[in-house]
Amino acid sequence: MRLLTPALIAAAVLLSACGTTETPTTTPSESAGGPVKVTDSRGKAVELKAPAQRVVTLEWAETEVVASLGVMPVGVADAAGYKTWDATVPLAADVKDVGKRNEPSVDAIVALDPDVVIIAEGRDETLVGQLEKYVPVVVTKASDASRNLDRLREDVKIIAQTIGKSAEGDKLLSEMDTALADGKKAIEAKNAAGTPFLMADGWLEGSTVNIRPFGKGSLVSDTAEALGLKNAWTGEADAKWGLGATDVEGLTSITDPKTVLFYSASEDDVFTTGLAQNPVWQRLPFVVSKNVVKLEPGTWTFGGPKSVVTVAEQFVKAVTA
Repeated sequence: MRLLTPALIAAAVLLSACGTTETPTTTPSESAGGPVKVTDSRGKAVELKAPAQRVVTLEWAETEVVASLGVMPVGVADAAGYKTWDATVPLAADVKDVGKRNEPSVDAIVALDPDVVIIAEGRDETLVGQLEKYVPVVVTKASDASRNLDRLREDVKIIAQTIGKSAEGDKLLSEMDTALADGKKAIEAKNAAGTPFLMADGWLEGSTVNIRPFGKGSLVSDTAEALGLKNAWTGEADAKWGLGATDVEGLTSITDPKTVLFYSASEDDVFTTGLAQNPVWQRLPFVVSKNVVKLEPGTWTFGGPKSVVTVAEQFVKAVTA
């Protein structure tokens, strides 16, 4: 097996969606539209005069969650990318684009006169300080490969409280948990519990297809394991996103013929264009058994509860067919 270098692993991780989280305490004034005080993932108490109505989100998962809770952001980072990669909750046509996720425009954000900016931890530490000169900033954890589903629940609660939608946040999480429980029952009913899976995405670099497996602790892996499936990838993965890096030869470590490969490709499909004629690829067990499943375009694998449900539904369908 030939793994890529640590440097390439780091680069792969940075291509993702790319403090201790405290569970926020709902303030009695939230439902009445009074002042809101929320403790974000930094452990910092952020105070607002009222639940935020004009919200700018700088990561797609946070954009999805805010829109899922019934508040359409006034501005988002990389709106075009969101529309391509996260189709679970559409954006309104008048939502403004404020720049790239890794380099948004402070001027464009401030010009929208937001009540709050919601940003994912680790995107740009200096950006938080710049924005806080003009507007309250709430920071979410975004990912934690040691507890990703629980981390997601905490992020949703933080966001929901910030915009005065705690009840809606609880309902959103309840719907996710119900979908996971129902999916697990459906898989068990088909005697498919324990089915090994490999989740990956990839990109072409020169003539080489770089593959990014989703290791144990990634949000997709936590989702699939909650359904009763088993992650077949045992290679190295980073501690935040649960992502690894390899090439097609690295996938030869997967030998169980029951393994199902799921892959994400909302834009270029390198698994089809870059690997179809590769002899190593052709001999992989999931290729031989035709257990290769492309997730629907717009399935965001680093998203909010609605994305988790979308991923879960496709996994359940594939292993119970």
